[in-house]
Amino acid sequence: MNDLLNKISPDEALNILKILAKTDKEIKKKIFNIAENIIKDVDYELVSDDVFWALDTIDVHELWNSSGSTVDGYISTDEMAYEMISNAIEPFQKEIFRFIDMGMTQEAKLYCMGVLKGIYMYESDSNSEFKDWAVDIPGECFRSILHKWEKRSKKKSDMKAMNEFLMRECSNWIEE
Repeated sequence: MNDLLNKISPDEALNILKILAKTDKEIKKKIFNIAENIIKDVDYELVSDDVFWALDTIDVHELWNSSGSTVDGYISTDEMAYEMISNAIEPFQKEIFRFIDMGMTQEAKLYCMGVLKGIYMYESDSNSEFKDWAVDIPGECFRSILHKWEKRSKKKSDMKAMNEFLMRECSNWIEE
C-alpha cells in the first residue's frame, strides 16, 4: 500500500488532489498553501542558468541537418536557427505568462529577469558553435520577451525594478 503513492501517475495524483480539495475545505486550504509556496519559490539565478543551458546545448549539427532543401521547399540556416532558439526559449516564456495569468506578478517579474539574463549570458558567455550561426537572434528574442512582459505588467514598481535589474545585469543590451 505504501508503494502505491510512488507508483501513481502525475494525472492520477492530480485527480486525487482535486477530489480531496472538493471533499474537505481544510485539505483544500493546505493543498493551496503548499502549491502556492512551491510556485512562489522563483530564483532568477537558477532560471538564468536553465535558459543558458537550454540555448548552449543546441547542437549545430541539428541546424545543419534541418536546414537547406526539404520536401516543402528551402529552409535557410538563419530561419532554422531562429526556430531552434525560439523552441528552446518557448517553455520559459510560457512560464512568465503563466505566472501573470495566476496573478503572481512578483514571480513573473523574477522569472522574466532570469529568462532575460540567461539569454544575455548565452550571447556573451557561450562558446557554442551554434551561436555563430545565430547572430542577432538571442538579442531579438531578449527584446521580444521584454516587450511582451512590459505590455502585460501593470505595476510601475515592477517596471522600475526590471529596468534597474537590466542596467545591472544586461547593460550592453539596454538603451539608455
